Amino acid sequence: MNISLPLDQLRSSCRYAAFLTDPHVLQERLVLSGNCSLFSKKRYRNVFSHIRASLSEHGFIKPRPMMKPSKREENLCEETISKVNQIGDPGSGISAQIEKLVFHKRYHEALDFFELLECEGDCQLDSSTYDALITACIGLRSIRGVKRVHNHMVSSGLVLDQYLWNRVLSMHVKCKMMLDARSIFDDMPERNSISWNTMVGGLVDLGDYLEAFRLFFMMWEENSAADPRIFATMIRACSGLEVISLGQQLHCCALKMGEGDNRFISCALIDMYSKCGSIEDAQFVFDNMPEKTTVGWNTIIAGYALHGYSEEALCLYYEMRDAGVKMDHFTFSIIIRVCTRLASLEHAKQAHAGLVRHGFGLDIVANTALVDFYIKWGRIEDARNVFEGMPQKNVISWNALIGGYGNHGRGIEAVELFERMVHEGMMPNHVTFLAVLSACRYSGLSDYGWELFESMSRDYKVKPRAMHYACMIELLGREGLLDEAFVLIRDAPFRPTINMWAALLTACRVHKNFELGKFAAEKLYGMEPEKLSNYVMLLNIYNSSGKQDEAAAVVQTLKRKGLRIKPACTWIEIKKQPHVFLSGDKCHVQTKEIYEKVDDLMLEISKYGYVTGGKTLLPDVDEQEQKSPHYHSEKLAISFGLISTSSSTSLQLVQSHRICNNCHNAIKLIAMITKREIVIRDASRFHRFKNGTCSCGDYW
Repeated sequence: MNISLPLDQLRSSCRYAAFLTDPHVLQERLVLSGNCSLFSKKRYRNVFSHIRASLSEHGFIKPRPMMKPSKREENLCEETISKVNQIGDPGSGISAQIEKLVFHKRYHEALDFFELLECEGDCQLDSSTYDALITACIGLRSIRGVKRVHNHMVSSGLVLDQYLWNRVLSMHVKCKMMLDARSIFDDMPERNSISWNTMVGGLVDLGDYLEAFRLFFMMWEENSAADPRIFATMIRACSGLEVISLGQQLHCCALKMGEGDNRFISCALIDMYSKCGSIEDAQFVFDNMPEKTTVGWNTIIAGYALHGYSEEALCLYYEMRDAGVKMDHFTFSIIIRVCTRLASLEHAKQAHAGLVRHGFGLDIVANTALVDFYIKWGRIEDARNVFEGMPQKNVISWNALIGGYGNHGRGIEAVELFERMVHEGMMPNHVTFLAVLSACRYSGLSDYGWELFESMSRDYKVKPRAMHYACMIELLGREGLLDEAFVLIRDAPFRPTINMWAALLTACRVHKNFELGKFAAEKLYGMEPEKLSNYVMLLNIYNSSGKQDEAAAVVQTLKRKGLRIKPACTWIEIKKQPHVFLSGDKCHVQTKEIYEKVDDLMLEISKYGYVTGGKTLLPDVDEQEQKSPHYHSEKLAISFGLISTSSSTSLQLVQSHRICNNCHNAIKLIAMITKREIVIRDASRFHRFKNGTCSCGDYW
């Protein structure tokens, strides 16, 4: 084989291989081969010139500047030219260059050099070059590259050994080309444990658990002495299927094979038992691990967090730290999410500090979890600082911050952030639109909300879902357009969902439209007959509209089903310690001081027109709370926070029910007279009280 490669052209290709879409470089590349008639110089130049002239006339593009090669690229180029001169065969020199580029993880350039050789048609490559090209295809997840490399291997008549067979199979699996992978797997003259692990693992990763089990049983019939790693893979399949009995059988097999102490199997078992609902078995496996690895700790912590055992998960995190086990970014991501549930700002700050201290300060997953945490507990500025400090952002990062601004009633900032996201080239998804539309409904940005809703399918090819319709229903309801909201539900292209009817019910509650509210509440009751809150809403609708007989029937239904409204509780964290309050609660050690503070606050805000009591509409409270609105749990928690912190400290609270009208009005005035910022997360949304106003705009 003789390839004529002028050194100036080879140098140009080496320097600018990463920019081969540039017309000048591509033209040089195509001229290298005289027998590539499909891409002849004349044909290519004429077509591209026509397109380029058309675009230039309209001012869409400008000439692309040629980038100056780095010193490293210069060295690689000179080494390649030197090797070509020494060997006398440019094909061999470029093969060596491909391997060197792959070694330096410059996969795009490696595949571009492969295309130079590919144009010759009769170029022979050795196994090491094919191995490097497979690595490049896997690194780029390039389906086109996989097909080109595999076709070249077949057409060249290369005889594959067991290693290359497995590498080709792995290349197809990791690029999710499972039909081709299965064909290659079936054609393999011999399969070893790596072959089975690769094929079965690919099926599990794609969620095809049943087919994975079929292959596993085939393998078991051929050779029962299976590799331990395939057991870990099949245990993951049991997690996906959520079938604990299969996982228990695999656990028994692993023990009989003497692999009970295998760390991969142990971690997979912990995950499987956790996801199948048996946290006790997961803990048993973890306790019996001879060496508790970082993955093992992460898995058991995530298992407890999954089942809502947040305090236990936090305790395990501190055990892990005290044991001196190395933590990774997954550890901190899990703990930050646990802190989000616990409303523990201090613990989250410690996790944030640990994240930076362990060298994961720039990790995109952990930082996105931090953004989400700070947003959910009212620390908007902290969330924005973390977000802006991220060197890379994905769509989840953008969604978290946009949704946070919206939830806190800062709709304009949310819209501005969305427009910046689009401007920077990040493609929004359905969650992004939900976040922006939620921001519009919380802030009353009706015109922009409708414009965005209509542009979803038109401009972004995102089909509106039920959750987006619920936002628009609430947007209409906020403006009092209840009939229009009902029409939108009626004319939706799918069956109305619970959220859609709930949005209409909220609007009816605020605007006191009892008839339509009764209709919406009955719809909700029919869709979720076992959900207590639906009975509560329906009961209060009947009471408010004077339908005493219907209200009595709902009460009888509640008694017959044995359901009762749980007392509302509010908790607040002071100096890393959570404090929980019920309405009329007198269990706290500082009860006397708390009640005195409540009385002082009520007396002070009464000067601004506050009246204790009054009829509330749809309160999520029981009869006892109705009798003592003066000492609702929110007021007790706020009073405790005020006497336990400095005057400059903002208060963050969590409420288990929806805040009642009485407390909502009182807290607005308390925030005004104390000059404090009070953030409450209730069952409905976030409420940010400041200077006598609430971020919800009195609509919740």
